[in-house]
Order: sequence, then C-alpha cells, then structure tokens
Amino acid sequence: MSTTDIQFNKNEDSNKQNWDIVKSRLEKIYAGGGAKSAAKQKEKGKLLARERIEYLRDDNSNWIEIGAFAGFDMYSEYGGCAAGGVVAGIGYVSGRQCVIVANDATVKAGAWFPITGKKNLRAQEIAMENHLPIIYLVDSAGVFLPMQDEIFADKEHFGRMFRNNAIMSSMGITQIAAVMGSCVAGGAYLPIMSDEALIVEGNGSIFLAGSYLVKAAIGENIDNETLGGATTQSEISGVIDDKFPNDQACLDRIKYIMDKIGHKEKAGFDRVKAVLPVKKQEEIWGIFPADKGKTYKSIEIIERLVDNSEFEQYKEGYGKTILCGYARIDGWAVGIVANNREMVKSKKGEMQFGGVIYSDSADKAARFIMNCNQKKIPLVFLQDVTGFMVGSKSEQGGIIKDGAKMVMAMANSTVPKFTIILGNSYGAGNYAMCGKAYDPRLIVAWPNAKIAVMGGEQAAKTLLQIEKASLKAKGEEITPENEKALLDKITQRYDSQTTPYYAAARLWVDAIINPLDTRKWITMGIEAANHAQVKPFHPGILQV
Repeated sequence: MSTTDIQFNKNEDSNKQNWDIVKSRLEKIYAGGGAKSAAKQKEKGKLLARERIEYLRDDNSNWIEIGAFAGFDMYSEYGGCAAGGVVAGIGYVSGRQCVIVANDATVKAGAWFPITGKKNLRAQEIAMENHLPIIYLVDSAGVFLPMQDEIFADKEHFGRMFRNNAIMSSMGITQIAAVMGSCVAGGAYLPIMSDEALIVEGNGSIFLAGSYLVKAAIGENIDNETLGGATTQSEISGVIDDKFPNDQACLDRIKYIMDKIGHKEKAGFDRVKAVLPVKKQEEIWGIFPADKGKTYKSIEIIERLVDNSEFEQYKEGYGKTILCGYARIDGWAVGIVANNREMVKSKKGEMQFGGVIYSDSADKAARFIMNCNQKKIPLVFLQDVTGFMVGSKSEQGGIIKDGAKMVMAMANSTVPKFTIILGNSYGAGNYAMCGKAYDPRLIVAWPNAKIAVMGGEQAAKTLLQIEKASLKAKGEEITPENEKALLDKITQRYDSQTTPYYAAARLWVDAIINPLDTRKWITMGIEAANHAQVKPFHPGILQV
C-alpha cells in the first residue's frame, strides 16, 4: 500500500486518533487521586508515587509501565481507583533491570481494591518468572474495607503477596521495601519479609494495628508514631533496618543497595548489535486498517518491527494463514508467529480467510514453536485472529486435532513468550496465539484491539436468538422494531466489553501501547527473561 493511497491516509488518521484517546485517558490516570489529594501529600513533605519512581530510576533509561489502565471505569460507586491505586513497571536502578511497585497514596490513601491486589500479584509474577529484583515503595492504608470480601481470603487475594515474598526469598530474588507512609495490618509483613526494610522519619509507620484499634482491642492509649514510627521500629523493635530523614535519602539508599547486587548466570538468548527496520515504522499507522474486518498484508507490519526488515519465513508455502519465521528485534533473536490477514490460496487451491486458523496453519505453527524451543529462541505472537475454521470440511480434516497440537506446543513452551494483540483476538484463536491464560511474559494491545469469545456482530445475533426463544417460551412475540432495538442494545453492551480499555482495566493485557513502542516492549521483555534459566521443553502427547 502506497503512503499516498487514500485508504492509507484514512487508516493513518483513524489509528492516530485512537492513540490520542489512549494518551488523553492516560493523562487523567497519571493524575492519580487528583490535585487536592496530591497537595495533601506534598504538605507532608512526600514525593508522589510517580515522582518516587522517577527519582529512583536511572536517568534517560527505558521504563515500561504495567497496568496503567487497571481499574479503568471500575468502582464508580467509590469514586474510581486510578491505576488500581498503585504504579508498577519494569525499569533500571543503578544499571540493574528490576520491577518497581509504588502505592499511590492520593488514591483512597493507597487502599487495596480487588484490582490493586491483582496488579500487585502481576508485578510479583513478572519478578518471579524473570528472576528480577523487586522494589516496593509502601504507602498504603491497607485493605479497602467496603470490598474486603473480594480482596482478603481467596488464593489470588491480598495474602498471596506474602506467600510470594517467601517464595521469592527462597528463589534468591532480591526484594527491597521502603516504608514511605502508612503500612498497616497484614500489609506490615511485606517489608519485613523483604531482604531490606527501610523507613522515612515522620511519614513512615508500620504496625499490625493502629492506635485506634489498639485502644479498642486492649484499652491502651498510644499515638501512631510511638506505636510504630521510624524510631520505634528501627531503634527499639529492630523491625526496620534503617531510617531516613526524607523520601530522597531513602531512595538514595535503595540505589546504593542495587548497585552492589551480584550477577547471576543468564539464560543465554542470542543478541547482536541492534539495527532499526529499513522500512519506516511510522508507516504502520497507515498500513494497519482502521476497520478490523479489512484484510491487509501482515508481512508489511512484521517488516516494520524487525531489525533491518529481515524476516526469514518458515514453511512459507504451507499453512499460509499463519506466518512463522525467524528475525531479530533490537538485536535479540526471535521466532515470530503471526496471523496472516490476507486472503490466501491453500495447497489444495482453496481460498482461505485471512486471520482464521486452518488445520495446516495450526500444524505449521506447532512445529515452529517446537523448533524455537529446541533452539532456545524467544517467541513473539502477533495476534489478529478471528478463530479456528469451522464447518464440515474443517472437522473432517481434523481441525480440533491440529488446533490441540498448536495449543499443546505453545502451552508447554519453556522459552519466554510475548504477545502483541494488534486487532482481533477472538475465541480459541486467543488461546492458540498465547492469550493471557497461557503465561506470556508480557502481553499488550494496540489501541484498536478487540478481545472476546467471538466478534460483536456474531455474538449479538446469537444472543438475540436466545432472547427471542426465551420470550417465545413465555408466550410473547417480538416485533421487527423491538427486535432491532434489542439487537442494538445487545450489540452496544457486547462491544463495550471487547475494547482494549475493558481488557486493560481487568489486567487481561499489561498495557495499551503505541504501535511504535512494540519493539521497546519486546526488547525489555527479553532482557528481563534473560535473567532466568530456561527449563527443558517437553511438549506432551501430540496427535500427529
């Protein structure tokens, strides 16, 4: 497609507008609980959560934020929960790549909503999978009590944090915690189960029960500072290792500690000097269709993501609705599995729909995934998939067997996997192309991605038929006008649940990203994964 083509220009305008919407929403999220709440924190001499991270991070270093949209458009009855009340991501401190997690005290005093717990656990998961040091900047009032039943007692709730503290310690993963504000109740265990526990004088406090609860429980009158302030916990109880006069001094100590951590054996993923794509990355805006039902040449996207625009295809003439091949991204060797959105002709001369997984393409992808594991090459999945092919020909051709083969190989893969959802991500296609349920090290979406069990139009018509049958069973008839109104209502509701914002709010994806940042996310992810050894690959029983 030429850059002067009318459709190219329409795509470019629409895609950039979608990214502008993402940016405007991120600006509001970055404001946390708002200017008034921020001013209260400043009056106490505190840095805000994002300021703490910025001060801690190395200058001019890469940073990828995990879960910025967590909680988006959720908890409206409580005034919302920007970014889930916590800022998290992967960055560099004293030259060492690490995970940083900072409570945002401007959002409900840093209280834990259900999504806060899920986001914290995701950050710990990233640290554990990749053997990255993790830094906690603690400033939280604890569990958000009106929703305690959704955050306290289950396996993936608040308590899992401390279990992970213990597991990471046994794995030899460095954990550093700085108590920079409140740290109460069960949350007090997090810093004390870390390798290093620091505290800021005046603002930091840590105790199992605050002064009000102590009064109610045992009748003792005591203030919070005496009960669990910096001096008490660092000089009397010995719970905290060191105290510091302000946020900056505390963060400086973390930098000092990070500078001394020893190096471990790497996984050994291959990397050479990085080269930019020859084809202009900016052209992705115009090549990628604004209408997700349109076909396009997926190879054109790949050539704008990989070094020197070089992509060596695997079984190019077979299973054409999935593109597999070897390339480099920012110098790292990668194996790419991408849905091909072109209409193609099969080996039997039949036309195949772009974005649909057929038996031959599933078979090819399974074999390629196994090859990458054999060669210790990280896998990148580029999703734009409407699902597996259905119908009598596909069933008789063994689509379930070949689909299962692909899922088996992908699920058991031990090299790190990274998933980019470009457009559609529907049904079992989401699973086969390494959706969130299949443990990608990182999974992100472009601004106009759609994630659902099926497309909105098909789903709405299916739901309409169910609704009509239900009304008929009650002896009610539906007029054409009411049928249309009902269909529109169902479509609107369903479409609202398929947006990238809906997915990112619930952490089905780690972020909504600018397509031009795709290379950065992949290289940061592989660098992180290179800290952890790769286990032997055992694909399980494959139906051949």
